[in-house]
Amino acid sequence: MPIIEIKVPSVGESITEVTLSRLVVPNGSVVAMDDLLCEFESDKANFELNAEAAGTVQFLANEGDDVKVGSIICTINTDAAAANNTAPPTAQKTIVETTTTTTPSTETKTTYATGHASPAAAKMLEEANIDPKNIKGTGPDGRITKEDVQIYIEQQQKTPAPQEKTTTPEAKITTPETKTTTPQAPTPQAGARSQRREKMSRLRKTIAKRLVEAKNQTAMLTTFNEVDLTEIMSLRKKYKEAFEKKHGIGLGFMSFFSKAAATALLEFPAVNASLADEDSIEYHDYADISVAVSTDKGLVVPVIRNVEGLTLQGIELAIKNVATKARDGKLSMEEMTGGTFTITNGGVFGSLLSTPIINPPQTAILGMHTIQERPMAVAGEVKIRPMMYLALSYDHRIIDGKEAVSFLVRIKQLLEDPIKLFLDI
Repeated sequence: MPIIEIKVPSVGESITEVTLSRLVVPNGSVVAMDDLLCEFESDKANFELNAEAAGTVQFLANEGDDVKVGSIICTINTDAAAANNTAPPTAQKTIVETTTTTTPSTETKTTYATGHASPAAAKMLEEANIDPKNIKGTGPDGRITKEDVQIYIEQQQKTPAPQEKTTTPEAKITTPETKTTTPQAPTPQAGARSQRREKMSRLRKTIAKRLVEAKNQTAMLTTFNEVDLTEIMSLRKKYKEAFEKKHGIGLGFMSFFSKAAATALLEFPAVNASLADEDSIEYHDYADISVAVSTDKGLVVPVIRNVEGLTLQGIELAIKNVATKARDGKLSMEEMTGGTFTITNGGVFGSLLSTPIINPPQTAILGMHTIQERPMAVAGEVKIRPMMYLALSYDHRIIDGKEAVSFLVRIKQLLEDPIKLFLDI
């Protein structure tokens, strides 16, 4: 058949509708097989759609439209590809012969991917206001990758003066040009009453829906405590350089908190449980901890599996991996589902105290906050200590107050005497 129908692929059992976030190729353009056609935004992650055959593509929806999973998003006329493929081969041969006779890679100049940016690279180009024509792609068929853009920006930062003088497009990276693109953002003029309306992203709508459901459908309560991080900070100061030198990653606070939470979760099964249905509770003998990550598009909670069996370096590497994927929009559905407990760190933004909202169907969430030096009474003396408020929000239908408070106290004990984490006491 000359006309091929391309349908919206399924990305998860619970997802029935997605948003067409971006058309990568113009409507009516000729594409090759496996060329990137468009990008979709689902409730939990973004994904791409590639051409199943060569031909002329005709989209049946516009950017920003909501489309059903399984519906036809575009068609490809393969007859156009057959007609188009009769002339280009001779042109390709002449190009190869005039440039070099030993490297067939010059044929990539004729594919659609050549000089075209991947979704992550396109976003970086747009944010930095860089013309993609200035970058030579090193990806498949000459596609511009995220690493190509990063290298280009680093080169610009190292030698700003020559770049600004030699070419005008690259000068758009500098601050004067980026300031002029969004004049309303920095400091609006006095008396200005401008306003704008933007459509909520699917991720933002899903976040809003789930947060309201969590508030309305759970008996949520929050208990607080504070932890003295003197010993943790002393360990980090003493071993941070050696740890990073050996394992290639920094020693942060999240690994200590995750390890302490995993240890406490196995001691208090109700905090690590989930509500299976209206009349049954599902308990877990493992700790799959969801870590809240803030991205440009909203908050996502990728999962670190079996934290109870990971070392500190294993936890740090796992957190770095999912956090990078989250900010690049490359998290899979498997990495976003199945957590038994959540940790969120509002302290990185300066939050002193908060009441985090449970991530259903989980029954509890731990909130970390900013570290603040405060005078504390220690053995009858007033000393300045690095203190952090901890908040545990929990579903009172499943977790009793005694369990919640005891769980938080246990985490406090493990963090204030971290040797217990390694001696399993």
